[in-house]
Amino acid sequence: MTEIIDDCVYYCASYNQQFENREIKNNMKNLILIIATFVLMSATITGDKKMPSAELKTLEGKTVNIQDYLGKGKPVVVSFWATWCSPCKKELDAINDVYPEWVEDYGVELLAITIDNARGMAKVPGMVGSKGWEYTVLSDSKQTLQQALNFQTIPQTFLVDGEGNIVYTHNGYNPGDEYELEDKIAALMKR
Repeated sequence: MTEIIDDCVYYCASYNQQFENREIKNNMKNLILIIATFVLMSATITGDKKMPSAELKTLEGKTVNIQDYLGKGKPVVVSFWATWCSPCKKELDAINDVYPEWVEDYGVELLAITIDNARGMAKVPGMVGSKGWEYTVLSDSKQTLQQALNFQTIPQTFLVDGEGNIVYTHNGYNPGDEYELEDKIAALMKR
């Protein structure tokens, strides 16, 4: 890695005489190292990282492990949401419109994991029923899985391949994001 950085600095320095100053060379070296580290970390995050094991609850209060739903040879979309999160509900509503086709075309399953606390959990079954969501809804009220995946904001969506590897992640929601997610699912099915 340091050889690559040295080569980059050398070529930059030979291209532009401003890099003759040793301090500027060192700053450039540090900048390239930071960029390289970020690129490597990004590749690691999206490069087939296993979904961690974590205990969750069903809406009926039964304890299950996320791994019970993964690694069965089919893609799984894991979407973190909460009753108080408007973008989360918009995302799940938009996916609900295309979900039957996703199931038919790709065999995909969607796990909608709420991070609502105990008070918010009282609203979840009614909301799910009124919206007609056909997803498997689970609760991470202690935020165990959220902490293991190290994210703060919702909605947070993960695409998991048939072996349980995270192959795509997205946070936030803008109209049309569901089509980008479908493109990722379709590409996954071609691998």
